[in-house]
Amino acid sequence: MITAMACPWAHRTMIARGVKGLEDVISVSIVHPVWQRTKPEIPNDNHCGWVFANPDGPPLRNTTGLGGPFPPAFPNTTVDPINNSFSVRDLYELAGDKDGKYTVPLLWDKTLNTIVSNESAEIIRMFNGSFNKFAKNPEINLHPKELSSKIDHFNSWIYPTLNNGVYKCGLAISQTAYDEAIDLLTSAFDRVASILQNQPFLTGDTFTEADVRLFVTLIRFDEIYVIYFKTNTRSVAHTPSLLDYCRRIYKMPGISETCDFEQIKMHYFCSHPSLNKLSIIPRGPNFKSLIEKS
Repeated sequence: MITAMACPWAHRTMIARGVKGLEDVISVSIVHPVWQRTKPEIPNDNHCGWVFANPDGPPLRNTTGLGGPFPPAFPNTTVDPINNSFSVRDLYELAGDKDGKYTVPLLWDKTLNTIVSNESAEIIRMFNGSFNKFAKNPEINLHPKELSSKIDHFNSWIYPTLNNGVYKCGLAISQTAYDEAIDLLTSAFDRVASILQNQPFLTGDTFTEADVRLFVTLIRFDEIYVIYFKTNTRSVAHTPSLLDYCRRIYKMPGISETCDFEQIKMHYFCSHPSLNKLSIIPRGPNFKSLIEKS
C-alpha cells in the first residue's frame, strides 16, 4: 500500500491495518509529506502532489521554491520498492489512470503490478474482512453486522460536516460558502461531543470504523484545522468528551504508531503555497502531549 502519514484518508487505512494486525501481510511505502512537482523534468507540467522520499537527495522547498529547507526523507518514509517511481502519479500512469487525481492511499497489487483500490472507505473494509486468515487480530471487527446501520448512519453525516467539512471551511472561496460550512461543522462537532459524553465510542461500547474515520479528523483539528482552515469555533482540547475520546483511541494497540504529528503539520502548512506562501509551520498547542496524558 502506498500511503502518507499526513493524509487523513490514508491514515484511516493505516489504523485499520494496525488494529487488525496486518503489518506482515500488507507492506506500506510512505511518501514524503511535502508536495512537489510530479514531473519536474517537464517545464510546462505544473501538477503538484505526493512524491517518494529520496534519502540521498537534496533538501526540499515547497512547490514555488520557498520554505524549508525540508529533509528529503524521514525515518519512516521510503523509496518506491516495487517500480522505483518518483511520484504517486507515476504509479497511476503505469496502471493506465491519467485522470489527474493522483491520491493516496493506493492499494497496489505487486503480482499484477496495478491498482486494486484508491478509496479509503473501501480499503478499510477490505482490511477488516478480506484478510482475516492472515490477521494477527481476526477477532477485531470494525464493521460488525449488528452495528452496520449505526455505523453507516454516523458516516453519512460525519463525512460531509466534519471529515470533509474542515476542507469546505478552509478552501471556501466566499464568505457565504465559509459561513455555511462553519455552521454545519460547529453543529456536527457539538453533536459528536454530546454523544461521547455518555459512551466511549460512537455506536456505544464497540470501537468501529466510524470511530476510525472521526479520530483522524479530531487529532488534526487543533493543530491544523483551527489555524489553517479557520475552524476556530471549537477546539478538541477544550471539549472534555472529545479529548478523552482521542486519548482512549490513541492508547489502543496499533494506533499511536500511525500518528506522526511532525509529518501531518509539515504536509498541511508546506504543501499549499497559495494558503501559506513561505511554508512557515506554526508551533501549535502540542496536541500530541495532551492525548498522551492519562
